[in-house]
Amino acid sequence: MSRKYFGTDGVRGRVGAYPITPEFVMKLGWAAGKVFAQQGKSRILIGKDTRISGYMFESALEAGLSSAGVDIGLLGPIPTPGIAYLTRTFRAQAGIVISASHNPYYDNGIKFFSGNGEKLPDETELAIESWLDKPMSCVESAQLGKAARINDAGGRYIEFCKGTASSLNLRGLTIVLDCAHGATYQIAPAVFSELGATVITIGAKPDGLNINEGVGSTEPAALQARVLQEHADLGIAFDGDGDRLMMVDHRGELVDGDQLLFIIATHAKKQGRLNGGVVGTLMSNLGLELGLKDLGIDFLRAKVGDRYVMQLLNEHGWRFGGESSGHLLCLDANTTGDGIVAALQVLQALKDSETSLHDWQKRMSKMPQVMINVQRSRQADVMSLPEIVQAIAATEEKLAGRGRVLLRPSGTEPVVRVMVEGEDAAQVQTLAEELAAVVERALA
Repeated sequence: MSRKYFGTDGVRGRVGAYPITPEFVMKLGWAAGKVFAQQGKSRILIGKDTRISGYMFESALEAGLSSAGVDIGLLGPIPTPGIAYLTRTFRAQAGIVISASHNPYYDNGIKFFSGNGEKLPDETELAIESWLDKPMSCVESAQLGKAARINDAGGRYIEFCKGTASSLNLRGLTIVLDCAHGATYQIAPAVFSELGATVITIGAKPDGLNINEGVGSTEPAALQARVLQEHADLGIAFDGDGDRLMMVDHRGELVDGDQLLFIIATHAKKQGRLNGGVVGTLMSNLGLELGLKDLGIDFLRAKVGDRYVMQLLNEHGWRFGGESSGHLLCLDANTTGDGIVAALQVLQALKDSETSLHDWQKRMSKMPQVMINVQRSRQADVMSLPEIVQAIAATEEKLAGRGRVLLRPSGTEPVVRVMVEGEDAAQVQTLAEELAAVVERALA
């Protein structure tokens, strides 16, 4: 693998700096096993997406966990939210996901779920990190953990997904599903066809090397074309591990995470199950905020990243949130972002209102938004540089209170993301380019 990836949702701190090698993954499995073994006889579930390195890392984790005396349940290829659900269902101490989500096949990473299907508590993460500093040792042979494949894992998750929309009847609906050659390739077609839809699939032939390649929620052009070709009612795209969602209406128009969150939240309010407000991110379109406000729904912005959306939801006891990328949280149904479950909630809203996806997504007026990535050759607090502060103020003055400006240094790349949003597309484009030029000069 030419690049290594360790997801920010995995064990935090120094672990994120380690390259993902088989040796490290085995040591990580052992360290996690030592922590959970202290709680008594333990079992940990392992699931993965379809990238080729998943086989290698699955075996490495299995060896590490077994050497610490922990039993292992092997789920095989299954969406990340399915692993969260099954960890709860099987009363396992933890679930481990081997996936790099929407990244290319040559990347991979590790993510942990606690026994209740949520992120690990901080103290557990720190305990695992502390064991990584210790020399690896093996329990006696009689105490080694045993591994067993859970053959009905996929079927259990299919029934769970259908159960979140038990009254939904999709008979008469033609849907194109784009599974990104990823973890949903068997699960999603079964869910939607068993609910009555006529299902056409693309991106459902994984070979270990084609996950997210030209398909999926990050590259929806193929789905848009197929929806038009098939005269389908709509299209649904997932990412490689099934926790993100994009949709396409019958006209081939893309419906993004902000628009889908608007549909889900407004339908939940109508049903009386919203239970508070909605959480988006700093990058959520202003149209989402204004649309929800018009309906009397509170809206808060978290930092970019689903862990921050989840944190804000938990702080307020709210249920619904998400990102423009399509990572949507419906906490009344699952404990983590779930592309299939979110899609079912959208379809339930369409059925209940007898409204097409095209017509409903038009109820939210998206503001034109332009984002430009500016390369930075030096580290600096961009908001401390006078020329940038002045340029932002000038841009905001031109928007006259009818738009937003956001500068966000990337956490993974040497770039600053410059975003401008407003009512007039041409003005937004011009202002974004002008502001990006100022930032580029300041960071040169």
